[in-house]
Amino acid sequence: MSVPAELHYTEEHEWVSITGDVATIGITDYAASALGDVVYVNLPAVDAAVTAGEPCGEVESTKSVSDLFSPVDGEVTEVNEELDDDPGLVNAEPYGAGWMFRVRIPAGPGGEAALPPGLLSAAEYEELTKSAG
Repeated sequence: MSVPAELHYTEEHEWVSITGDVATIGITDYAASALGDVVYVNLPAVDAAVTAGEPCGEVESTKSVSDLFSPVDGEVTEVNEELDDDPGLVNAEPYGAGWMFRVRIPAGPGGEAALPPGLLSAAEYEELTKSAG
């Protein structure tokens, strides 16, 4: 299982990468493996407001349908339209071509993008998935 050190993670198995005030979001390799073959992804609409910890879409696999949670507050600026034609990218490249959506996150008091509390480091996420079995 791959857990890139430069990303942040949630207990719901999403990853987030922050560049400036934009967060790119997807599901982890662990989640993609647990789901099995992803056959459909329902993503939030561009310009939709998302709230950290709240469902904003769904991931459907041959095994089940799971909620997709946003790890950050903000406004959706882009969705990965390639997933419409090839949802298997989520399994093949969860941290690359299988990214799901991008969110412009509001600035915090210091003017920098505000990360919500509760995001996990790679080491913390690896510990979480070890204990999950």
